[in-house]
Amino acid sequence: MEKKYNVLIVDDNPPNLMEIFHILRSEYNILTAADGVSALEKANEFSPDLILLDVIMPDMSGFEVITELKKSDKTKSIPVIFITGLNKESNESEGLSLGAVDYIHKPFNADDVKLKVSQQLIN
Repeated sequence: MEKKYNVLIVDDNPPNLMEIFHILRSEYNILTAADGVSALEKANEFSPDLILLDVIMPDMSGFEVITELKKSDKTKSIPVIFITGLNKESNESEGLSLGAVDYIHKPFNADDVKLKVSQQLIN
């Protein structure tokens, strides 16, 4: 039996969270978090194989979350793909410089989401 990877989706917007959940649920075990603090807790508890992380969230931005993830030996090697509605190259550069492996832009394209997720998990 083939291993089913664990993917943590972090987004404070429930419709966005559910959209990605529905795109990926048939191929992956999905964990969800609605804010940065919950994301850090779940990443530490479950050690997911990949994290999809919203950039703009209240209280703790995705940039702050990835910074914390990269400080911990337990979570620093988990690949992070940012999900964002931001289209500025400077935002993308900042995320990549913090350790993100890719970006998925909103509105979501299901094929694009599946491809980018599978590329990170198969490599």
